[in-house]
Amino acid sequence: MSQPEKQHRDLYPDALRALALLIVVFGHWFATLPRMAGGELIATDHMLHAWIPAAFLTWAVQVVPLFVFVSAAVGTDGVARRLHRGHSQLEWWGSRALRLARPTVTYLAALTLLVIAANFNGGRFLDTFDVSLTVHLWFLIMLLTVQALLPLSVEADRRFGLGAVIALIVLAATVDMLRAGAFWPTQWPTLGARVTGTDGGIGWLNAFFVWLLPQQLGIAWKRSRFRGAFIGLLLVIVGAAWLLGTVMSGYPVGMIGIDLEGNSNMLPPTLALMGVMWLQVGLVLLCERPARWLLDRERLASIVAFLGAFGMPLYLWHKLAELPAAWLGERIGAPIDAGTPGDPGFWSGRLWWIGLCFLMVVPVLAIVAWIEMQRQRTVPHAESPPAIVIGGLALLLGLGCALVMGAMPGALIGLAGVVLASLLLRRHSQA
Repeated sequence: MSQPEKQHRDLYPDALRALALLIVVFGHWFATLPRMAGGELIATDHMLHAWIPAAFLTWAVQVVPLFVFVSAAVGTDGVARRLHRGHSQLEWWGSRALRLARPTVTYLAALTLLVIAANFNGGRFLDTFDVSLTVHLWFLIMLLTVQALLPLSVEADRRFGLGAVIALIVLAATVDMLRAGAFWPTQWPTLGARVTGTDGGIGWLNAFFVWLLPQQLGIAWKRSRFRGAFIGLLLVIVGAAWLLGTVMSGYPVGMIGIDLEGNSNMLPPTLALMGVMWLQVGLVLLCERPARWLLDRERLASIVAFLGAFGMPLYLWHKLAELPAAWLGERIGAPIDAGTPGDPGFWSGRLWWIGLCFLMVVPVLAIVAWIEMQRQRTVPHAESPPAIVIGGLALLLGLGCALVMGAMPGALIGLAGVVLASLLLRRHSQA
């Protein structure tokens, strides 16, 4: 009787989500290059700016599509049941928003305290890491937005099957062609150069179409519309060809941030970003059978459960750990500024930096866990549609302010919005 209960939860999606978050966290640490002068931290650089070939590494570390893909697959059955029974999808989204708002309040409150303290001690470290302390909040904004549309995606899959996936690809391609003014096939071989040669403009529509694609694919996978290692291999081949083709047409190589010429596949998302989606979905299918076999081992299952519990807190707080890591590296004289690739000791310096970040994130997460344990574990979510809508907007605006403005003054302004959201999104007793 206990054995079926153990096997009830599908660990493969949990393992994929945990893996995606770990890759993002270590990727962020790896990409941050502290710069020292006279034994003191004076600035930070980014790996993409110091080493052009690093752009190819982003094909492996841009795993946000994988997280969206798996999250959609996990949530599909629940959404379908609610649609069938006529239950409120808005309440479900409100509960998701509340679960993200509560830990984000703690994070932005901590940043606000650091900003206040920086006014008294000069704030050298905070000034250096200011923007990077909130830049990762974009993921929460994107995730909340696409999950708000999850019921529509589930219904689209029910009605159109893989046709819904094809429709999103066509829509995204149309947006890029309109942005580029490339209406004739003879212009398509230079589509990427034409797209990146313009401002975002209409291209921001792809912030919906491109990020909805992994969600639609996750639903289709859950519904067994594509399965098996052979399909996985085909998707990997398609992904590799897609990436090579888009780069040859002029799209940037990097799948995060902005390249040295000021071009981006992320701001707004472009067709090129879909290439990593095909690669990741293909690898999910290729690895499914051996991964499920490994996950039958009790020890691995325990590790996945642990990472599942700490995955989102780790994502939320991992950038903050760079501050004490830089402080400690400065104090002990660690070679955290190892120049650029090709310089002696660069790669060992990267290991020093990542090791210090990992060392410092442990006490940070321990403090966060203690704080979270002091308050009520679960809070009933609001049932009033106006409260959910206004609370959701307050959450998105608060996150947006922190993202755009950085820790100073974005943390304080963002905190106000997220606190308001947390209050509106919870159910209040009528006594």
